[in-house]
Amino acid sequence: MNKKKWNRLKLVLVENDKSNKWLAEKLQKSETTVSNWCTNSRQPSVPTLIQIANVLGVEVGTLLISNE
Repeated sequence: MNKKKWNRLKLVLVENDKSNKWLAEKLQKSETTVSNWCTNSRQPSVPTLIQIANVLGVEVGTLLISNE
């Protein structure tokens, strides 16, 4: 089964030379939670997505995959 991907968090972390662990510490979340977001197993809430964008210094739209 092909799982739908909603975010590109893993790619944005790589582009910014940051790790899941680094993001987890910045957000005060578990590494497992961040890992689930990066693999698209789970999705962050909209407020958390905004927080992630702020921490990474990117636009929220950068973290999302376009449906086009």
